[in-house]
Amino acid sequence: MNVTVIGTGYVGLVTGACFSEFGVQVICVDRLAEKIAALKRAEMPIYEPGLEDLVRRNASAGRLEFTTDAREAIRSALVIFIAVGTPPANDGSTDLRHVEAVAREIGQNMDGYKVVVTKSTVPVGTSHKVRLWIEEELKASDKKVNFSVVSNPEFLREGAAIGDFMRPDRVVMGSEDGDDQAMAIMKDLYRPLFLNETPFVLTNLVTSELSKYAANAFLATKISFINEISLLCDKVGGDVQGIARAMGLDNRIGKKFLHAGPGYGGSCFPKDTLSAAHFAREQGTRFEIVEAAINVNQRQRSYALDKIVEACDGDVQGKSVAVLGLSFKPETDDVRESPALDIIAGLQERGARIQAFDPQAMSQASRLLPDVDLCKDAYEACTGADVLVIITEWNQFRMLDFNRIKSLLNEPRLVDLRNIYEKAAMVSQGFVYWSIGRA
Repeated sequence: MNVTVIGTGYVGLVTGACFSEFGVQVICVDRLAEKIAALKRAEMPIYEPGLEDLVRRNASAGRLEFTTDAREAIRSALVIFIAVGTPPANDGSTDLRHVEAVAREIGQNMDGYKVVVTKSTVPVGTSHKVRLWIEEELKASDKKVNFSVVSNPEFLREGAAIGDFMRPDRVVMGSEDGDDQAMAIMKDLYRPLFLNETPFVLTNLVTSELSKYAANAFLATKISFINEISLLCDKVGGDVQGIARAMGLDNRIGKKFLHAGPGYGGSCFPKDTLSAAHFAREQGTRFEIVEAAINVNQRQRSYALDKIVEACDGDVQGKSVAVLGLSFKPETDDVRESPALDIIAGLQERGARIQAFDPQAMSQASRLLPDVDLCKDAYEACTGADVLVIITEWNQFRMLDFNRIKSLLNEPRLVDLRNIYEKAAMVSQGFVYWSIGRA
């Protein structure tokens, strides 16, 4: 089976590489010639553990190709995945311009039956729009070609995307009513996962599209809930980690996404919660729980900022702040909607100087933080700083040499926004210590 993936961003590249690992012939398409040239050299546009090896291996085996020639890639494929960006608009809705452009390009170049799959995260009703856009192009060129439209949302975690694709919790596929042919083709494409007894949810287009938003909205709400608890803990002297453990041991709740911190970020949760709330309003209702999660997430960033100001005796004017962690989570270089960006901006507005380090996100951050001193490692970031702040819980920040750090800081002050250290241990080393939800 020949597969074409249009879009070589995070979702498209991982999807194409993983299908090729199954033995499928895959062509990945992108308009950016320099990006395609780099991918042909196995130079990744993103940091994702294991992705470079996967691409290199399957490209060498001839199963994975990269091209800017969308026309030929569309014509050679039975299944075409749309995996382009769907950025948020100013009103919280989803910008579908890239999806529409790809759908129309497919319609212009379709020469036989195809299964067109929306892999990008899109609002409910987008797959129907994809059909209409393709049909408009077919009508304009007076072509009569049958095709199917399928929704197959991605559930990939940055930093663990390959494992999520190869060993997913579930695969969701939605098709148009009665389209058994498309579903049979999709089942065949995903056959290696059927053999691994992966749960499959086979449903209609609307349910499939909404399932992605429902999952991300729920997880974002779970994060916001434990962050609300963290504020209460700081008020009354509770331990949010103990509460999270007590909650997580309840099988009805589960322990994942119960980690207090400065709020969620990344390419999915912020965008998808806004889009879900906007879609609900368009339907004449309110997604009130999700709207509350959005508000709590923004407040949590302000709360984290206040912690840092408190650690500087209420005034960061003229102070140097060492920041460890710029990506929105460990094991990725993605800084989109990262809490670090808002916190750093808030500190700078108050007159602070920032010295920062991240193991992977320095290049991405440099374009967004031109006035931040980006350092070669954690220790250079601490040199001459008045306070150390941990924003992203990279593993290499979990065993820092605090004797060395103490000698580099102007004052032995640590604001641990991810609760990766114990207060008693830090105090015993001479530090004044602040955390989230552990008064």
